[in-house]
Amino acid sequence: MKPGRRIAFDFGDVRIGVAVTDLSGILALPLDFIPNSEENLSNDLSALYEEYNPLYTAIGFPLHLSGNASEKSLSVSKFAEQVSQITQAPIYLIDERLTSVSANRTLREAGLNSKTSRNEIDSMAAAAILESALNQERIQGEPMNRFNG
Repeated sequence: MKPGRRIAFDFGDVRIGVAVTDLSGILALPLDFIPNSEENLSNDLSALYEEYNPLYTAIGFPLHLSGNASEKSLSVSKFAEQVSQITQAPIYLIDERLTSVSANRTLREAGLNSKTSRNEIDSMAAAAILESALNQERIQGEPMNRFNG
């Protein structure tokens, strides 16, 4: 795999979880969430891209267990479009089914309760999305489902 950072987002109505890889592109590391607010979102995203300069972006794409798009899929597509205005790097929509469940389990196993971990869940879910993208990249050379606007 090519060395360099990758970034992932778990889009939510209130918070957007964020994760990045280390410089080698091997480990997915959760960061603090960013608020999903119209007035600051573009600036917050621009600051992340300026700081990390990722090779690509992975965005969790909500699907029903059946594999069909969910009600939230349109909001995520609009968010991906907003991200595409900030970066020229490829954007991939990654199936996010069960990532929040996995993040909750990981935090419970670490001894954190739901009130303590509420803010961490979104970024842990972003790290799970990024791990999925990294696994696809290891197998296929790049993640699946490139966003084309």
